[in-house]
Amino acid sequence: MLLLVDIGNTHTHVGLGDRRKVRPLFDLPTSGWETGANRRELQDLAGRTELTGACFCSVVPKASVCAIGVLRDLVGGAALQLTPDTLRGVAIKYPRPETIGQDRLANAVAVSHHFGKPAVVVDFGTAVTFDVVDRSGAYVGGIIAPGLAAMTDYLHEKTALLPKIEITEPRGIIGKNTAQAMLIGAVRGYRGLVRSLILELKAELKAKTLPVVATGGYAALIARRLPEITAVRPGLTLEGLRLTAIAHGL
Repeated sequence: MLLLVDIGNTHTHVGLGDRRKVRPLFDLPTSGWETGANRRELQDLAGRTELTGACFCSVVPKASVCAIGVLRDLVGGAALQLTPDTLRGVAIKYPRPETIGQDRLANAVAVSHHFGKPAVVVDFGTAVTFDVVDRSGAYVGGIIAPGLAAMTDYLHEKTALLPKIEITEPRGIIGKNTAQAMLIGAVRGYRGLVRSLILELKAELKAKTLPVVATGGYAALIARRLPEITAVRPGLTLEGLRLTAIAHGL
C-alpha cells in the first residue's frame, strides 16, 4: 500500500492508496510534525499495514523537513515529495512554478486524470483556492480567497459584539439574530463569490462546459446549492498523490 500525506497549514490528511483507489484514513495536527507526535501515529499505522512507498505534498516548509525523514524511515527510503520537478500528468504554464502550493498541483493531476481538460478545482481549506487546468492539459494558475472559517473567525476576533459561529446551512435570507445574520452572509455570500468566479473562469477558458470539482472541508456544504459545481471529491488531493506515486513506479 502507498502512504499518502497532504500537509496543510492546520491539518495533515493521511490516506492509503493502491493501483485502483484512495482510502482516506484520518487527520493529524500539522504541528505534530515538529513535536514528533505524527511520527508516532504513522509508526502505529505502519505496524498494521504493509507500506511499499509514500508520497506527500506540503504547504508548510518546516513540516516538510520533518515529514521527509519520517516517511523515508517508514517505507525504507521510497518516499516522494510532489514538487514541480516530480509532477507527472500535467504540464505547468506558470512564471514561477516553485511558488505553486504542492496541494494545488496534486489537485490538478487528479482533476485532469478523472474529469478531462479544461477543468477547475475549488479547494475549501484554510483558504479557498481555484486551480485551473487548460484545454492543453497544463496548470495555468488560479485564484486564492479567504477561507469560510477564516472569514467568520476574523469577524469574531476583530469586533466586540460578533460571536464565533458554527458553519452550517442557514435558514432563510433574513437573519433574526446576530449569529443567523453572520451565517447567511458567510454561506450564501460565499456561494455568490464562488459562482461569480466560476462563471468568469468559464468565459476566460472559452468553455461551453467546464467540470468544476470541489474538495476540502466545506466543499459539500457550499456545493449543495451551487449547480456550477459538478462534483464533490473529498479525497481529491490524496488521489493526485496516488497518481503521482504510481507514475514514479512506487
